[in-house]
Amino acid sequence: MIRKNPNVDVIMDVLQMTAAAYPASNFIKSLLYQYQERGGLSKKQLQDLHAKAAKVQGMPPGKLATMEAIILKKPTRYRSPEPVAALAPVKDKKIIGLIEEILVRYPQHKMVLFLQTKYNNNEPLTVTETAEVERFYKLLVPFNK
Repeated sequence: MIRKNPNVDVIMDVLQMTAAAYPASNFIKSLLYQYQERGGLSKKQLQDLHAKAAKVQGMPPGKLATMEAIILKKPTRYRSPEPVAALAPVKDKKIIGLIEEILVRYPQHKMVLFLQTKYNNNEPLTVTETAEVERFYKLLVPFNK
């Protein structure tokens, strides 16, 4: 964090004043230790410190206002929502019929085997893959049966 005047540290001042007001508070001691060791506090820790510091008699309102501004500058982190189970794609009977007819005549056709495996694993076929199946069917399966 780039400060205009590095000699002014509002958070450290608030921490020291709050520690003097609550000498037995392990929470304030741990915040003071973390701020000295790591050089910063999380947004939640700053919010909790602000709540404690607001109760201290003689706390300058300017320091509390500056601390509120620092808290507002910090990003709010949200937990990602739980993943929603994906619905199985709707199987197209026409495409599987075409694939099976091609494989009856040419059981070793690698591209069609690949598309069948993909289809059986419930992976949706793209438009180009569907077009490929139809093209293979027209080329490989004769019209007169």
